[in-house]
Amino acid sequence: MSTNSSTDDLTWFGRRTVWDSINVMEIGRFRSLIWQFALRDLKVRYRQTLIGALWAVIQPVVTMIVFGMLFSTLDGRPTTSGLPYAVTSLCALIFWQFVATSVVAATQSISMNAQLVQKVYFPKIILPLASMIPPLVDLAIAAVVLIGVMLWYGVGVSLQILWLPVIALGLFLTALAAALWFSAMNALYRDVQYTVPFLISIGLLASPVTYELAAVLERMSPTVQFVYCLNPFVGLLSLIRWSILDTTFPPLIPLIISGIGTTILLLSGIYNFGRMERLFTDRV
Repeated sequence: MSTNSSTDDLTWFGRRTVWDSINVMEIGRFRSLIWQFALRDLKVRYRQTLIGALWAVIQPVVTMIVFGMLFSTLDGRPTTSGLPYAVTSLCALIFWQFVATSVVAATQSISMNAQLVQKVYFPKIILPLASMIPPLVDLAIAAVVLIGVMLWYGVGVSLQILWLPVIALGLFLTALAAALWFSAMNALYRDVQYTVPFLISIGLLASPVTYELAAVLERMSPTVQFVYCLNPFVGLLSLIRWSILDTTFPPLIPLIISGIGTTILLLSGIYNFGRMERLFTDRV
């Protein structure tokens, strides 16, 4: 009798499918945990540092200066819009900095919380999600510097700026897709955490961050253009420049290719995370 009464309060769960890892309703119930993880990461990020949140500004600004000097020395033409190089490069650099820091942090989110993963039940997908919130704060801080640089050079904005939230959401989802792939793989194979920074460095050169898309497309053959535009960040970063700086709207074909690439990357990332999640407790 006592045994039946004790089991009446228990909830039994069947085997989860791989798509259950992205159960939006369940993630919503754990939203307070997401914020707690994000606040913890924010406090740890700048603890015992001398300049704190200024690191969010220094990295894109120094990168802008270095590439500006490099292109100037080599007499290159990294832009075609006629805008000051400091404005057009910093505009993309602060968003690329968000992608880089969020993907690197999310990659280690499962392995860094190994004890929680092994002892407490919660949707594991909230760990990479929460680790992407502090880089969003950094992006907001760096955006203030971009506004200052635009004012300094007298560069204004137009109505295209209204599209920025939609484009930024696309960038966030693309970074999340990469984060899901790398965080799940790093939980099982620690080599991934050493590979991701290298891939981020390659991505900086392979994406229109320190140069504009039009400046390189005109020098590529159609085949090379197709391969180059498979990188989903090509279309997104070009759209960000268009929305903020009113540059020429990027060619439609690279946008379609980038959109397809982003969709495939996100769906496969969710599927792979759900498939590997069941192994986290034993292997992390």
